[in-house]
Amino acid sequence: MQSNSQASVIISTYNQPEWLALVLYSYSIQTENNFEIIIADDGSDERTKAVIDKCSSETELKITHVWHEDNGFQKTKILNKAIVASDSDYLIFTDGDCIARQDFVETHLRLRRPNCALSGGYFKLVASISNAITKTIISTQKCFDKDWLIAEGQPKSFKFNKLTKSKSKANILNKITPTKATFDGMNVSCFKSDILAVNGFDERMQYGGEDREVGERMMNNGVKFIQVRYSTICVHLHHERPYKNEEARALNEQIRKETKQKKVTYTSFGIKKE
Repeated sequence: MQSNSQASVIISTYNQPEWLALVLYSYSIQTENNFEIIIADDGSDERTKAVIDKCSSETELKITHVWHEDNGFQKTKILNKAIVASDSDYLIFTDGDCIARQDFVETHLRLRRPNCALSGGYFKLVASISNAITKTIISTQKCFDKDWLIAEGQPKSFKFNKLTKSKSKANILNKITPTKATFDGMNVSCFKSDILAVNGFDERMQYGGEDREVGERMMNNGVKFIQVRYSTICVHLHHERPYKNEEARALNEQIRKETKQKKVTYTSFGIKKE
């Protein structure tokens, strides 16, 4: 069955209902509206479901809530379930703490290329601004406005270029940035067939770099990653990181090392189980 949606936006979340409400609102005012949203929910409580139900009833968004029981960090598992649940041939991955600029979906679709993935970035908001964001601020797009952000206390830095509205400036900055194009789950898109070809995310992966590894397998499989960090714009709400788990990090690094050294293109621990 052919999907009617141009894209599936896969948003990962875990117990951040207030932020998810703001993020979903940012998708309800996109310039391109022919897309669906899949919430990849790693075991949130009822509050998240309530936010999704409310948003579904108040907006035109097509939202599918993919959930499993909370059993520790299983983000890769829920992302694989979300990929399977998606209904279009183009996937945009982001997080439930990243507010999308109005042209976010449109830009991902405009820049997509066969056999390529788009690697976006994000602009980190300081805590005081993150806590002050409202639907009104999103609807006026002030949270993407350099002057407004500086007036509200965001420190000045080169990173404000990540909020540029100029396509030509964005193109130049995308070309000259030293940052490598990788699979960063906050802002990345690819054809569904390309991520299915490598069997999705490796479900052994824990917190830290878990998204990079699927991108490394895709690269090994011939997918080219294109840098679009100055074009596909989202702002990241400030939060403390969960305590980084050294054991998990070591496991992830071991898996990634093997993927790189052996030029692995397929995981046996992905969507299809061996």
